[in-house]
Amino acid sequence: MMDWLPARHWISAYSRADFSGDMIAAVIVTILLIPQSLAYAMLAGVPPEVGLYASILPLVAYGLWGTSSTLSVGPVAVVSLMTAATLGEVADSGTAHYLVAAATLALLSGIFLLVMGLLRLGMVTHFLSHAVISGFISASGLIIAFGQARHIFGIDGTGASLTAILPSLWSSLANINWLTAAIGVSVIAFLYWNKAHTARLLQRFFRLSSASAAAVSRATPILAVVGSIAVVFLGGLTQHGVAITGEIPSGLPPLNLTIPSLELVEQLWLPALLISIIGYVESVSVGRTLAAKRREKITPNQELIGLGMANVASSISSGFPVTGGFARSVVNFDAGARTQAASLYTALGIALASLLLTPTLYYLPKAALAATIIVAVLGLIDFSIFRKTWRCARSDFWAALGTVLITLVWGVEVGVASGVVISIALHLYRTSKPHVAEVGLVEGTEHFRNVNRYRVMTDPTIYSVRPDESLFFANASYLDEMINDAIYQRGEIHHVILFCSAVNEVDFSALEMLESLNHSLLDQGIKLHLAEVKGPVLDTLTASGLVEELSGQIFLTQFEAFSALRTVR
Repeated sequence: MMDWLPARHWISAYSRADFSGDMIAAVIVTILLIPQSLAYAMLAGVPPEVGLYASILPLVAYGLWGTSSTLSVGPVAVVSLMTAATLGEVADSGTAHYLVAAATLALLSGIFLLVMGLLRLGMVTHFLSHAVISGFISASGLIIAFGQARHIFGIDGTGASLTAILPSLWSSLANINWLTAAIGVSVIAFLYWNKAHTARLLQRFFRLSSASAAAVSRATPILAVVGSIAVVFLGGLTQHGVAITGEIPSGLPPLNLTIPSLELVEQLWLPALLISIIGYVESVSVGRTLAAKRREKITPNQELIGLGMANVASSISSGFPVTGGFARSVVNFDAGARTQAASLYTALGIALASLLLTPTLYYLPKAALAATIIVAVLGLIDFSIFRKTWRCARSDFWAALGTVLITLVWGVEVGVASGVVISIALHLYRTSKPHVAEVGLVEGTEHFRNVNRYRVMTDPTIYSVRPDESLFFANASYLDEMINDAIYQRGEIHHVILFCSAVNEVDFSALEMLESLNHSLLDQGIKLHLAEVKGPVLDTLTASGLVEELSGQIFLTQFEAFSALRTVR
């Protein structure tokens, strides 16, 4: 069995130094995860203890099957929001059916991830552009932040999109509970102050290294939790309408793997697929970033299996969908975690908290949890992507803007689906209009460059064109139209040289285009020539019969072709 576990690598070489680093990191991450798990459970619409359940076995599963040494798996903001949006369509929050649906959603997500891993589809992230993902996450962050405002101010508010949440909040502003608002705003202020100053103070007064101080400072929000509990309990604020979490059952998560009904699977399979893709993209992004800092690498296909097992484990332990989280993973890394044993120790810490500490969380105000969520998600919002893409890639700008607007207006489910569609459409648009340059000879050399960028030598009887892309069904007609337009505008062309240095592949549609182009040019007394054709492409052209029918020649180099065909004046 060890041959199937990536964990065998660190288990076989585990040392006392590894144990020390992993244990310190586990203590800090456990302190961070307790309030964070409760908060994301509230965001997902499930009872608080379910957030703890989703932070135990998934950590163990990923620790055994994942390839990142420091990635920490559990509930995260965007996936929790997507979970709430999905489950709100199939069940009422707080009901047994809602919990069954949450576990089913985790199970289906895990199955999709496992299947993608076994089919080696780790390249799925390539089909989602960074601009689209950034836009979706930023829009989701706004929805989450405004959605939690109702808990901050103790008012009613509903909706899965910004266009639904804002009117709902506006209509309830007259009913603000000022004690709740004071707690919520105070926690937000403390968390931002902590971000700005705690690490520096720890370095100054306790002589901690910058990395250790940063890790400890990220776990100090537990002080906000403790402080808010004390204020509510000592001040008797529940009698003044301050909402609290109430009783959280003690104990370990109940293990239960039930076969979901076919009707429930039909309702949840598509959202589960979208959640698995977004969760995987977020997790791999975090994993790669942290791995690069230690000159390690992660294996995308194995990551699919690791995350798949984590979600199956979450389902078995009555949890909801999970993925690798940025905040907890960075804390784990900065605190000195060396291996995934840190995740196993963290899981043990969360399990002990579930057994022993939940009674102390009775008076935890929901406003404090909402503040934790708001501060976490506001850090995900990055609208600088618009400025950057406007400057260098307008198509990415419009793709990101479209994803943001769709997500804000219609919610995360439609937003993520539109993000996938926009990413694929953007890819097809770019590949359908590849960069194709007319090239000329740089005098005194054998190099050919774009006539619009360099001072080059050309011949009016020769049209040399270089497609900077493989030729396939999406872009073949674009190249054909460009060549025919040039011939129509220049009556003196006698030779067309297709400079194939950047062409790595030619599919059947492109072959048909080349055959048609060869015949149409020959009918006009123009010869088609090829230069610098790569071996695999030449094999394809030969098998198709184009080499025999070609009106012109195939040259080893572009310089040879130009020299042989140019008109000597």
